[in-house]
Amino acid sequence: MKYDTIGVGYDATRRPDPRLAERILALLEPVTDARYLDVACGTGNYTHLLQARGLNLVGVDESTTMLHAARAKYPAIAWLQADVADLPFGDGSFDGAICTQAIHHFPDLARALSEMARVLRAGRLVILTATRDQMRHYWLNAYFPQAMRRAIDQLPSDRQLQAAIDQAQLRIVGSEPWSVPRDPIDLFLYSGKHNPRLYLDARVRQGISTFANLAEANEVETGLAGLQRDIATGTIAQVMARYASAAGDYLFLVAQRT
Repeated sequence: MKYDTIGVGYDATRRPDPRLAERILALLEPVTDARYLDVACGTGNYTHLLQARGLNLVGVDESTTMLHAARAKYPAIAWLQADVADLPFGDGSFDGAICTQAIHHFPDLARALSEMARVLRAGRLVILTATRDQMRHYWLNAYFPQAMRRAIDQLPSDRQLQAAIDQAQLRIVGSEPWSVPRDPIDLFLYSGKHNPRLYLDARVRQGISTFANLAEANEVETGLAGLQRDIATGTIAQVMARYASAAGDYLFLVAQRT
C-alpha cells in the first residue's frame, strides 16, 4: 500500500499546522457531547490536535504503518483500520466528520462519500482538497510536469466531484479557498510555494505522495537540477510569478446530508 511506504518517517515533515486545525474546527461547527470521525487520519496528527481542542474523535485509515504511528503517539484515541468505502460503523454513528487531503486517493469516490454520509447522524462533513485548476497553477508544473499531470489526473474533476456528492445524497453548504502561508508547518505538496528550497530536501519529498509515488526518478533528478539552478540565478521568481493565481491553493468543502 502506497501510504505504508510514505508512512515511514512521515512525521518528520508532516506536522500538524494549528491554523489549518482551527479552520477545520470552525467549519465543522462542533457541538458539545458529540462524536466525530477523522476519515483517512494518517498518523493522527490533526486528529490529536483537534481532540486537544475539545473534539471527541475516532480515527480511521487503511494504512497499517500510519495507524501504528498514530497508536504509538496517541494511545488514548480510538484508531481503526478500514477501507473508506466500507466503514465499520453503524448508520448515524457520528455527529460530523473530517477528511483532509485524501479524496484523490479513493478509488471509488462516490462510494467513499456515501459511506461517510451513511455514518453521519447529522452535522457537517469538512473536506480539504485541491481542484485540478488550482493544481495547474502550482509552479511545480514547470519542473515536474509528468508527476504533476499524474497528480492532477488523480483528482476528481469538478463534474465528477459534484456527481459523487449527489450520489452520496450530500449537499454542499460551504466552500472556501485556502492559500499556503509563508511559514507552513505541514509540508504537503505545495508547502514550498513561497520557499522553493524545501523541495531540495529528500525528507520533504518522501512525505509527499506526488514525489513518493507518482514521480519517476529521472524526472525528479532533472527537475531538481533545474530548480536548483533557477534558485541560484533568481529565475525562480519569474517562474513563480508566471504561475500565480488568485484562486487559492487548496479548497475546503463543507457538506451535509440532504
